[in-house]
Amino acid sequence: MADKKKRHVEFTDDLDDQSRKALAFKKRLKPDSAILAIIKAFSEAAQEEKPETRTLADLNLPHACREVVDLDRDAVENIIRRTVLNVTRTILASNGFGYSVPSRSNANQMYVPELDRIVLKDKSSLRQFANVSSARKTAITTKILQLVHQLCHKGIHVTKRDLFYTDVKLFEDQKDSDAVLDDVSCMLGCTRSSLNVVASEKGIVVGRLTFSDDGDRIDCTRMGVGGKAIPPNIDRVGDIESDALFILLVEKDAAFMRLAEDRFYNRFPCIIVTAKGQPDVATRLFLKKLKTALKLPVLALVDSDPYGLRILSCYMCGSKNMSYDSSNLTTPDIKWLGVRPSDLDKYHIPEQCRLDMTDHDIQTGKELLQEEFVKKSPAWVEELTIMVKTKKKAEIQALSSFGFQYLSEVYLPLKIQQQDWI
Repeated sequence: MADKKKRHVEFTDDLDDQSRKALAFKKRLKPDSAILAIIKAFSEAAQEEKPETRTLADLNLPHACREVVDLDRDAVENIIRRTVLNVTRTILASNGFGYSVPSRSNANQMYVPELDRIVLKDKSSLRQFANVSSARKTAITTKILQLVHQLCHKGIHVTKRDLFYTDVKLFEDQKDSDAVLDDVSCMLGCTRSSLNVVASEKGIVVGRLTFSDDGDRIDCTRMGVGGKAIPPNIDRVGDIESDALFILLVEKDAAFMRLAEDRFYNRFPCIIVTAKGQPDVATRLFLKKLKTALKLPVLALVDSDPYGLRILSCYMCGSKNMSYDSSNLTTPDIKWLGVRPSDLDKYHIPEQCRLDMTDHDIQTGKELLQEEFVKKSPAWVEELTIMVKTKKKAEIQALSSFGFQYLSEVYLPLKIQQQDWI
């Protein structure tokens, strides 16, 4: 009985200590009007910045690089016809049946610091039907070309899942049809959206934003806690209007829901976007479109772990899988607001809310430290070094140990007030 009472007292003391720490940070907050003035000044400065207008063609790079562009459906149809005609000629010339496919291997990727994004070098390989190791991929490539030509001819869109189910026995796994779809996009020199194949809806948006979606007017302040699904076909999004001061990019839907329910975007005018984890193409395109149209700064809220940073880097400088389309998919100069490794001690995150990093986590963190886009930022290097050295990670939800609304009522307002981003 005495032991139970002792444990209860210790537990109560821990709660009181956490409450005191949370209250101490809350007392540092200035009135909302003062915080709004800070973020308004930051927003105005961001809008005055001149965007990077250089392209790969403007740079004297040591390697030739490959990039894709948006094409209309007639142009895609014509390229497919020419591709098939060239294949037919090689067959008639007794040179076999195959395609010259750009290599998307890691060795064929290159980070360009001037543009702050990953690009694809211009190396290709021959995918031949007569070769046992590539015969099936050649057949899949031919099937994808046929289906894309059909979609462009009819002027309709389908999902990647729809595409997979047109020939399950050939594709076997959707990963195979998805990979070849990217190969075809790169081979034809057009964006994946130009192929009229989209991913299922994943990302969501809420906050001070209105836009038209295929003619329908959408008001994102009236979308409730769930937000508005980001349309998979970004081409139909237009007439973007907003009185927001910034865009808040959130890694997870749990944090998104908390901020949406607390109407954080009304207290601090903003647009809140999430892809619910690993970013999909539509969310990346949507974020780029918002940034270009509204010229607002983007602040990012991700977990304090290597995968949170991988996700953030995917938005900023692109993924190696789709480096051929990095010019359309990347949003440079996103500010890392939190949760940063240094925040764990700074905000007194309880030990029971910190997780031990696995060996794989630590290895991923060390690999990130070797990435060129990380090396160019001393602040990123410092934060990652703290993470790898302490071997601790934490999710955004760790802030809930101080109260479920601590994220929206204390942590984010204080971060903005102190302009604590990198």
